[in-house]
Amino acid sequence: MTIAAEDPERTIVSGALAAAELPPLPGRVMDTDELLAWVRALAARPDIWERHVAHHVGTRHYVSLHRDADVDVWLLCWNLEDDTGWHDHDLSSGAVAVTRGAVRESRPRLGGDPAEGVITEGSAFAFGPDHIHRMGGSVDGSVSIHVYSPPLWRMGQYAIGADGEMRRVSVSYAEELRPLDA
Repeated sequence: MTIAAEDPERTIVSGALAAAELPPLPGRVMDTDELLAWVRALAARPDIWERHVAHHVGTRHYVSLHRDADVDVWLLCWNLEDDTGWHDHDLSSGAVAVTRGAVRESRPRLGGDPAEGVITEGSAFAFGPDHIHRMGGSVDGSVSIHVYSPPLWRMGQYAIGADGEMRRVSVSYAEELRPLDA
C-alpha cells in the first residue's frame, strides 16, 4: 500500500517489509522492554531496512516498514532542519534506535526549560504512552527506526504558547509531524 503525502512529489511506502524479513514478533502487544530489545535487533540488521533510506532537502523522508494488529514500525531519515514539534503517541508505547548520525529529543518541563538530550548512533530508548516529546535531526543524514505497540492510530500534537499554555490537537498516524504554531 502507498499513502500519498501532502507533498505531491512524495509518497510514503507503507508495509515496505514482509513479516518474514523482520526479527520474530510475539503476535501480541509488546511492553517497553520488549520494544527496546526488538528495535535494537532490527537496527542491527541494515540488510533489512537500509534500502529504504533517503534524504531530501526541505522534506523528511519516512517509510512505514511494517504494520500489523500489534506493532507499527517506521524508518525516519533526518536532517538538521527536521523537527516533529511536541507530540505524544496516544495509547502506544514506543522505542527508537538511532542507526546513523544522531537525533535530539526534548521533553517539556513545567516551569522550566525542556529536558534535552542527543541520541547517537547505536543508542536506543523506549517510552510509555504518557511520553510527550519532540525530535529532530542533530546531524544531517541521520536515520532512526521507531516501533510502536499497539500500532499508532492517533497522535497528539502540542503547541506551547509564550504564556506557557499548552494545547493538544489530535492527528492521524499517517500525517507528518511538524511544529504547530504557538
